Amino acid sequence: MSLQTTMQGDRLNVVAEGSWTAGQAATLEPLIDAIATPATASGISLDLHNIAEIDTFGACLLAQLMQSWRDSGKEAQASGLPERFRGLVAEVDRAEHEISRPIPKKVARFVYLETMGRAIIDSGRYMVTFTAMLGAVGDALFRVCADPRRLRLTSFVSQLDRVGLRAVPIILLITFLIGGIIAQQGIFNFRKFGAESYAVDLVGILVLREIGVLIVAIMVAGRSGSSYTAELGSMKMREEIDALRTMGLDPAEVLILPRVAALICALPILTFLGSLAALFGGGIVAWLYAGMSPAIFIARLKDAISITHFEVGMIKAPFMALVIGIVSCVEGLKVKGSAESLGFQTTSSVVKSIFLVIVLDGFFAIFFASIGM
Repeated sequence: MSLQTTMQGDRLNVVAEGSWTAGQAATLEPLIDAIATPATASGISLDLHNIAEIDTFGACLLAQLMQSWRDSGKEAQASGLPERFRGLVAEVDRAEHEISRPIPKKVARFVYLETMGRAIIDSGRYMVTFTAMLGAVGDALFRVCADPRRLRLTSFVSQLDRVGLRAVPIILLITFLIGGIIAQQGIFNFRKFGAESYAVDLVGILVLREIGVLIVAIMVAGRSGSSYTAELGSMKMREEIDALRTMGLDPAEVLILPRVAALICALPILTFLGSLAALFGGGIVAWLYAGMSPAIFIARLKDAISITHFEVGMIKAPFMALVIGIVSCVEGLKVKGSAESLGFQTTSSVVKSIFLVIVLDGFFAIFFASIGM
């Protein structure tokens, strides 16, 4: 490639030839630098008739050359660019102008207000999406109830096995440890007042009403909710969900309803098992740490708790499962076409599920307190 320069009066005429591509960078850049700084010329006329090929690199050099002359207050004109290259050069020139456009400086005292406003708007949009998904699942459930043959029984049983049966060992282990820790801390602190036996009340009420269902729900959100998001996100990336719609199938009925229903069935069972494991852990620690025999622990537990405490914990479980299922499916369907998006939405699914589960638990605590449970 070459740049032939001639002076015509006080104007610099440049004829460009050859290939303006990244492969010619070593030759092209010194030639561009030689004419990039205006000297005595009042303007530049660039003739591009003989350019054989040009890529993004060459288009950027051309745009920077023209802009350097214009920035110095001198006229710059280019002509003769073959038609097949004009789209690329125009797009690069537009991008160069957008990049060089100064970004308006924000007023500091309005930054927090803007951030808060955007957060409120995003929260509102998310609640609309959440409600729409809830409605889609409800509509699918209505159709399945009207015609039970539409139920994807194989998918439902498979999901129930994954989120329920296979989660039992880790749920039992974690809740056993949590129960033991609560009992140890209760005994350690109540011992100062000579009231070690009240640690049993603490373990029983706390596990059955709050900690049992909350710990299990958080673990299910991290284990099964993230799995749902990753699965649906991968299907979205492979356009399998669009293919289902093309075949006339409703993704909410085929994919989402079996998953949400499996969670709603599995979480109460896991909560029940987790609560038993936590009480067992508390009993073991009370026996080993405070010398409280199992018979005494069980007798004290019978006096401390009632069926109401158990009911409070179990009533929360299906609602928490519904929240986890809807959030994980919403986040899965928001995945774009990249692995980065899949990872972001999976993380977002776990964070939002745990946040909403804790908020829901707070609302239930207020509700049960208001009705005397």
